[in-house]
Amino acid sequence: MKLTLVKVGGAIVENADSLSSLLDKFASIEGHKVLVHGGGRSATRIAERLGLPQQMVAGRRVTDADTLRVVTMVYAGLVNKNIVAQLQARGINALGLTGADMNVISSHRRPPKQVRMDDGSIETVDYGFVGDIDQVNADLLADLIAKGVVPVMCPIGHDTQGNLLNTNADTIAAEVAKALARNFEVTLVYCFEKRGVLRDADDDDSVIPCITQTEFPVLVEQGIVSGGMLPKLENAFDAIRAGVYEVVITRADALDHPSEGTRLR
Repeated sequence: MKLTLVKVGGAIVENADSLSSLLDKFASIEGHKVLVHGGGRSATRIAERLGLPQQMVAGRRVTDADTLRVVTMVYAGLVNKNIVAQLQARGINALGLTGADMNVISSHRRPPKQVRMDDGSIETVDYGFVGDIDQVNADLLADLIAKGVVPVMCPIGHDTQGNLLNTNADTIAAEVAKALARNFEVTLVYCFEKRGVLRDADDDDSVIPCITQTEFPVLVEQGIVSGGMLPKLENAFDAIRAGVYEVVITRADALDHPSEGTRLR
């Protein structure tokens, strides 16, 4: 059985028009499906309105106790339930989930780790209430999906000890895809603002149509794959090695055009 897992970023879900278009396309996908979403820009705006300064290190949010409350309200509440309601209006029986719901994703709090900063220096960073995933309950998710439920998963996990944890949405998408690959032929689709992986960051028409595992390190060495795209592709190839059939990186408005974007195999 085929399953399509779509991960969509905050820039898309936080704009009413782009979200509506995405959900139309997502609803039209045949077969089983799962949606994983972000919402970081909304969380940042609300935190700043509350007077909570936000710190990002290497693309990851440092999450203190107050910030955790904000991201939980935004990701698991405002963004998630808006998506669920709009999918219900499209005839999709969606169920919004955090990792804590039914213990679907268990995690642990990330220990302080050494991170290379923008200036090349190495610093030890405590990310606070940020989670790294230990296990995904694939059998439970597969049972829900078999009953016609479409999981809509937000980037909030838990440590099974009563603590919620802010968890990267790209990582959730990859780990859920890997877990479900035992039950389905999984295609993982990352939707974001660009048409795919670009050979030239300034040329939107320079999409690389396919990248293999042997070609990936060459593109990294050449500097073609760098910055925020690097961890996204690392997660993607890790998913493929773990049994995911294919990963597609494309723009949200091309979700119904499977020939577009960059395919990873």
